[in-house]
Amino acid sequence: MRRALAPEKAKAAVIAWARVRFPAWVSEVEVAFARVPASCFVAVADRRVVGFACHDTICRNFFGPAGVQESQRGKGIGTALLFSSLHAQKAEGYAYAIVGGIGPAEFYARVVGATLIERSQPGIYDELLSGCDGTRPPIAG
Repeated sequence: MRRALAPEKAKAAVIAWARVRFPAWVSEVEVAFARVPASCFVAVADRRVVGFACHDTICRNFFGPAGVQESQRGKGIGTALLFSSLHAQKAEGYAYAIVGGIGPAEFYARVVGATLIERSQPGIYDELLSGCDGTRPPIAG
């Protein structure tokens, strides 16, 4: 578990991995690499990415997106990635974080005691532009 390094974007290691497994979140992973230091953490096994977690990509103080390779789930990797990002956000002065477009709400409630912000959907994601084909990108979560 560690912060992603800039050359790993250039090599497309992290971006390519996310593009295959979590294509809806690639743009936010790319934004995480634009920050210094990168706001993307990776879980690595045998020098290969098996999970990632980003923060401060769509908005300041937002956690996510995050994803773990299916074959690696249930091993605590998602929890470790979540805590890596949350500790980095705390070090930057945040008192709490917002999980944008929350996916597995029960995971966040169990691991960090997250609670739902009433009337927060669709929130910032309501402003997403439609593409040329009229469709909107999926919400991370």
